[in-house]
Amino acid sequence: MRILVISDIHANLPAFKAVLDDAAGKWDQIWFLGDLIGYGPNPNECVDLLRKQDHICLTGNHDWAALDKLDINDFNEEAQTTVIWTRNRLTAENFTFLEEQPASQVVGAFTLAHASPRHPVWEYIIEYETALENFAHFDTPYCLVGHTHFPVLFAEKETDDLLIYNPTYAESIYLEDTRAIINPGSVGQPRDSDPRAAYALLDTDKLTWEFYRVSYPIAETQKQMRELGLPEPLVLRLAYGW
Repeated sequence: MRILVISDIHANLPAFKAVLDDAAGKWDQIWFLGDLIGYGPNPNECVDLLRKQDHICLTGNHDWAALDKLDINDFNEEAQTTVIWTRNRLTAENFTFLEEQPASQVVGAFTLAHASPRHPVWEYIIEYETALENFAHFDTPYCLVGHTHFPVLFAEKETDDLLIYNPTYAESIYLEDTRAIINPGSVGQPRDSDPRAAYALLDTDKLTWEFYRVSYPIAETQKQMRELGLPEPLVLRLAYGW
């Protein structure tokens, strides 16, 4: 099966639409790794659009916060503001949809988790040691995560060593010979100094993975955020990919 793997849309509808357009005809199902809402101006529109697709959906920390399942005092001031704003605008139907989604799930050879297999809602797999420790917390060959907004592949070389692959775009990586933790990056708020929306294509039959980036109308999202009075630092960061 051909899978469109995406994460961290963060209520950025123009970015989400750009990914769907760029990947059109190349996937059979979406695996979404959490944080559908938060930060951006289009929470209900993004939930509605995902629900129209053939998909698997996880919930992330910003989804949980909007559902009042996390203490928002753990968030910075801008994030707290957008959590409250989002919570007040979610429709009852979309609230229920998000509430029903798991934070982790196993699909065949793949463990899916928003943050990490060890702490599915809130752990950042950025550093080597954190990645290495997390290999002991899933039993499948592969684990797909989001949360950090950084596209990266950690491959288990030996039980006490990893190889780290930063993305080369639109080139196939063959997964069959190694265990791996892979992050497709963020659709709606990249943080790797590349403002383009990030996504990945996975072929579960051929066991290939491909990283992708696509430009989207950032100014459109920024205009909406300003009109709605969302925090200016969150508006500005979209243009810098941070």
